[in-house]
Amino acid sequence: MKFVDEAEIRVEAGDGGNGIATFRREKYIPEGGPDGGDGGDGGCVYLVATANVNTLVDFRYHSVHRAQRGQNGMGRNCTGRKGADSLVSVPCGTLVYAADTGEKIGDLTKLGERLLVAKGGFHGLGNTRFKSSVNRVPMQFSKGSLGEQRNLRLELMLIADVGLLGLPNAGKSSLIRAVSSAKPKVADYPFTTLHPNLGVVRVDDLRSFVLADIPGVIEGAAEGAGLGLQFLKHLSRTGLLLHLVDIEPYESSETPVESVRKISHELEKWGDDLANKPRWLVLNKTDLVLDEELDAHCAAIVQELDWQGPVFQISALDKTGLRALMFAIMEALSSQRATTHESE
Repeated sequence: MKFVDEAEIRVEAGDGGNGIATFRREKYIPEGGPDGGDGGDGGCVYLVATANVNTLVDFRYHSVHRAQRGQNGMGRNCTGRKGADSLVSVPCGTLVYAADTGEKIGDLTKLGERLLVAKGGFHGLGNTRFKSSVNRVPMQFSKGSLGEQRNLRLELMLIADVGLLGLPNAGKSSLIRAVSSAKPKVADYPFTTLHPNLGVVRVDDLRSFVLADIPGVIEGAAEGAGLGLQFLKHLSRTGLLLHLVDIEPYESSETPVESVRKISHELEKWGDDLANKPRWLVLNKTDLVLDEELDAHCAAIVQELDWQGPVFQISALDKTGLRALMFAIMEALSSQRATTHESE
């Protein structure tokens, strides 16, 4: 269930500002002595764990991050301004490695945690620093040192935000293929998914979430039957469950209502943390039902289940209803994250 997203970036800290050699020259003070100021320190580059992003996809388009150079020193013992730091937002759970050596630099696991990845250069010294009893007119000054530059590899170990739940052949793989770049195997027979597949769903330019396609649940999954045990322990860590139901099961003795109740029973056997998790009913394969019969058919399923939560009608095959579903998921996840952030 862990989603591994990788990106390589280059970070360049700012160089230190140079010192300067100047002398005080005022009326009636022809030999006022040295007054060259120091330069400013270069800015540093920090990675900051934030809740505003949850993937590394944006680093594919913005891979170089630079901090500001320190300002040079000035006369009258004026010190140059320090360069501004560069704060690079990354998701919580980001591992940072040196791309050249593979050395682990840090692991950002807490919201707001900072990691220094490139230190800014040290400021140069003005000639005022070099005056002494034997050197009354120093001409020396020093230049600022160079800021660190390095290539980093970021690796995100992320638990999926949303898990797809349903019997084999309910259309979970077709759904994740339709809304993300993930390409799980799809076929007209059950158990085509043998391991979890994850895809990043981009709702707009700034918002996205991770969707997990999980192997189908069978009876006894809570006790380890089939692949249930391998994914149910991770499913409890998602923020939302989408319960996909085939409203027109082909060559199946189970009705859509019976399939929902079977999986609900497995969730209850697993534990309250999973059974009480937010779960939405998604009625899939609406393209198999006549338009004039669709609403009545879906309403009958919902009524027989006495379903109290949100209900969506979609067709993963022709992508009907997917946009509304994805936006609703994003809004629900945003509310969850805001609540979590406030409680912390």
